Amino acid sequence: MKNNRLIDLGHKMSKLSGRNALIIIPKSQFCEEELYGVKYALKQAGVRVVVLSKSGQEALSMNRKKYKPDGMVVDWNKQPGIGGKYHVVILVGGKGARKSLLDDPIVPQILTDHYRSGSVIGALGSAIIVLMRASLILGEIPLLREELAKKELEDLGAVCIDTLVTSEGRIVLGQGEDSVSEFTQSII
Repeated sequence: MKNNRLIDLGHKMSKLSGRNALIIIPKSQFCEEELYGVKYALKQAGVRVVVLSKSGQEALSMNRKKYKPDGMVVDWNKQPGIGGKYHVVILVGGKGARKSLLDDPIVPQILTDHYRSGSVIGALGSAIIVLMRASLILGEIPLLREELAKKELEDLGAVCIDTLVTSEGRIVLGQGEDSVSEFTQSII
C-alpha cells in the first residue's frame, strides 16, 4: 500500500486509546486501501481492532490480495477480550459491499444497536448505502465515484455533496480509498 494513504499518529494520544473497534468487510472484493488504512490508523491510536466478514473465511480484495478476518459477523459479540459494545463500528466498501453487506440482515442490527448505545458509526465508499438503508444517515453524504452506488443513494433520497468526508454527530462517512486519512482523523 502507498504510504501516503496511511496516517502516522506518532505519540499522539487518542480519545479512543484502549477502546475497541469493529471493522466489517465484504466477504470478497473489499477495498484493500480502506481496510488497511483505517485499521492501521486505529491501531496507531491505541485502539483494539476486530475485523469480521459475513463468512469469516479468507477474503479477496479487489486487487486479489487475501485477508483472513478475525471471525464471522454473526459472532460480533463473542470475540475474545471484548466485553459489551464496540466504541467504533466501521463498514469497509469495495465492489463486494453491494452483495455481501447490503443483503446481510445482521449488519444493520449491529449498526443500529451500537448507534443507540453511543458508539461512533462509520462507512466508506459503497458501504454508505447500508447506513442509509438502516436510516442512520440524515444529513449530507460524500459523493461516491461508483455510478451504481451513487444512483442507489440518490434513489434513497440522499443529499450527495462533493467532499471526501462528512461527519454529523457520531456518524462519519468517507467517499472511499482517497478519504481514508481524513475519515480516520474524524473518528480518532
